[in-house]
Amino acid sequence: MLSGIKQESFVKKKKSKKEFGVEKLIEFQHVSKIYKGGKIAVDDVNLSFDKGEFICFIGTSGSGKTTSMRMINRMTDPSKGKILINGEDIQTINPVELRRKIGYVIQNIGLMPHMTIRENIVLVPKLLKIDLEERNKIAEKMIDLVELPREMLDRYPNELSGGQQQRIGVVRALAANQDIILMDEPFGALDPITRDSLQDLVKDLQERLGKTIVFVTHDMDEALKLANRIAIMSEGKVIQFDTPDNILRHPVNEFVEELIGEDRLIQAKPDITTVGEVMLNNAITITPEKSLSEAIKLMREKRVDTLLVVDGTGVLKGFIDVETLDRRRTKATSVSDIMNPKVFFVKKSSLLRDTLQRILKRGLKYVPVVDDQQKVVGILTRASLVDIVYDVIWGEEDSTNETETTDVTQPQAEV
Repeated sequence: MLSGIKQESFVKKKKSKKEFGVEKLIEFQHVSKIYKGGKIAVDDVNLSFDKGEFICFIGTSGSGKTTSMRMINRMTDPSKGKILINGEDIQTINPVELRRKIGYVIQNIGLMPHMTIRENIVLVPKLLKIDLEERNKIAEKMIDLVELPREMLDRYPNELSGGQQQRIGVVRALAANQDIILMDEPFGALDPITRDSLQDLVKDLQERLGKTIVFVTHDMDEALKLANRIAIMSEGKVIQFDTPDNILRHPVNEFVEELIGEDRLIQAKPDITTVGEVMLNNAITITPEKSLSEAIKLMREKRVDTLLVVDGTGVLKGFIDVETLDRRRTKATSVSDIMNPKVFFVKKSSLLRDTLQRILKRGLKYVPVVDDQQKVVGILTRASLVDIVYDVIWGEEDSTNETETTDVTQPQAEV
């Protein structure tokens, strides 16, 4: 838990109910939301979320996913039924007090433009009357968590990129040490690389800090990547509530199958193969201080058109390609001058079935593989994955793929 916060949390306030030894933090008991005119937004929902779980609500537009999440902090109240937090009916809790105990992250970030980043981060701790010195410590701790420089604390939101602002939005929701964090499609407006990075960040923080996150998304890939359990909704009802693996292997009906999509069939096969077991070990790397002439010489020797840039310890920093090198060769002298730091990568320990979907979706020819210290340990090529995908879908190997997998040193294009 984060130090220095004196706020009384839900978990400390009341002894937890337990089922099979697991703490039940949030419960929906026959919850419905009916608007004027009889429109049913949420229809008799019964769910329970355990402490420390990452829950995703997903469904089509108008399915009731956002309304269900917003009822947890009383942004809207149920028409029928009860929602319990740690066994306590939230209708008995003052809405303002309730919201101060629950973090909230929205798609448009919601940072106050007239406040500095420091002031934005400690907004709730200030409302909780935590002293200035402690608030400054909290701000520094929070910005360290998302690996942004502390000097940014005294900047204003418009001085940060969209991805940096969203990182601040995430840690602001953690600043008062709330047990529960609600996230309403927080990454929907971001580019794919920034979105992947923030998804990894949120999952890592959730696991390290033991938070319970309730996350709304319309992106099945995002739900499968982040969630411990997924609630699939349609027309106000929960159609299926289960783990990602069980939903992929045993969709309850045709609606769930269509929401999953045929392209995710490769994820339905039980498989614990990791990226490290199938990656190629011939990643071609170069360090930032090397000259452009050294870079082009290496490309020619290795017959590649892209080089991964690593520091002296092997940590991935970016990439360079032959197009950029050719375009800027008269104005730049070293690799660091033309390096692109926005490089998509996967971890060696990741499950192959999850990684396949992310690679194929982006149409990448190859992807660098890193270890837990972000050091380059190999690559996955799109060509080398062809047999794996074929085997998962058809259950057998086909010799027609051999021509695509024989040359593992083919030109490495987009990263």
